[in-house]
Amino acid sequence: MAKKQDSFYYENFSACAGYACQAAHYLEDALKNFDPERLHSMLDKLHEVEHAADEKKHELSHVLARAFITPIEREDIILLSQSIDEVTDKIEDVMLRLYCNNIRTIRPDAIELGAVLIRCCEEMGKLLEEFPDFRRSKKLQEYIIHINTMEEQADKLFIESMRQLHTTCSDPLLVISWREIYLYLEKCADACEHVADAVESVIMKNT
Repeated sequence: MAKKQDSFYYENFSACAGYACQAAHYLEDALKNFDPERLHSMLDKLHEVEHAADEKKHELSHVLARAFITPIEREDIILLSQSIDEVTDKIEDVMLRLYCNNIRTIRPDAIELGAVLIRCCEEMGKLLEEFPDFRRSKKLQEYIIHINTMEEQADKLFIESMRQLHTTCSDPLLVISWREIYLYLEKCADACEHVADAVESVIMKNT
């Protein structure tokens, strides 16, 4: 396990991943139990999660700026912290598009993409819980592969969703709105993969 003085960084990564998972579950609730009248309040709740995640990221930056020795390279700590935060930001972006585009009903394929995102975030959480033991862990590569596979699933769903949208929807405003929503849902999965890539880079550098 990581040395006691290094545990702050790993705990911070894991806590920020927890906020991303919480945000993903808020989004899933909004998609599965859709009520246009609840969107504003759901957006407010999600923003609170995003703000808490930002505070956690700033806490890490504050400590890092004063640290003499770090468990991994400073650049990797910054990249990983930013990558985890990007997941939460992209999830909030989806909710913002639902609200700003005045979506009144949810397309079923958006719920499917949301379900993939939940699995991506949960796997990312497992990855970062295991990360402190990256020099000896036999599970990390498995988690990285799972995240990469789910990102590929999200890509396929994105393509199918876009195809369905353009072949079944005749309202140009709805097409424009949903193109944007699908794009940001896919970006959420991409953001999870970027976290996995950052972890894999640390492993390659340090083992």
